[in-house]
Amino acid sequence: MKIPVAAWFRENRSFLLFLVGFLFFRTAIADWNPVPSGSMRPTILEGDVVFVDRVAYDWKLPLTDLSLRRVGEPQRGDVVTFGSPRDGTRLIKRIVAVPGDTVELRADRLILNGQPADYAPVEEVAEAIAPGVEVRGVRAVEAWGGQRRIVQFLPEIRARRDFGPVVVPADRFFMMGDNRDNSEDSRFIGLVPRRLIIGQAHRVLVSADITGHWAPRWDRFAAPLR
Repeated sequence: MKIPVAAWFRENRSFLLFLVGFLFFRTAIADWNPVPSGSMRPTILEGDVVFVDRVAYDWKLPLTDLSLRRVGEPQRGDVVTFGSPRDGTRLIKRIVAVPGDTVELRADRLILNGQPADYAPVEEVAEAIAPGVEVRGVRAVEAWGGQRRIVQFLPEIRARRDFGPVVVPADRFFMMGDNRDNSEDSRFIGLVPRRLIIGQAHRVLVSADITGHWAPRWDRFAAPLR
């Protein structure tokens, strides 16, 4: 016996309303994204699931890049998700330079508007770059313009350690991963248009060690991103 379409919709109305509301929430208000790579180590680890505020900067028409209203300005130091201008892949990086900034790298040292960042080494680590392959990593506090964050360098691998100078034009942003020598960021994919920014990542929701046995990382649950 066939169920009339109208009757089917009536019977499943609650579920359909929930589904529409859920999709609207994820595409227009907030989202959560699993992170599969280590380009933001040590701030974000493989297996972290991060909370993303989609209305931090713009109200957008759901499922599009069309901004209906600007509600905030992306700032240096913000961790954001965005679509790669090269192929649309969703990435998560840190905003390093904003419109009007002049950005360059010299021997892995960040220079913004002619002012070099300061670095204070914190620790040395063994960093896995492939199954069974580890290299020496150096973590340091990077300080510039009153902001401080821990970044990571891998001096034993080939990387793009010199770049620019480049002046960032209007509505464009220069993104970098905190794992400076192992990140495909604006050094390779170019400046990111504001319309491709999805939202600001605020904290880790949950985390599991995907490189091991999927053990929960309880200490990272609800951890803020700095």
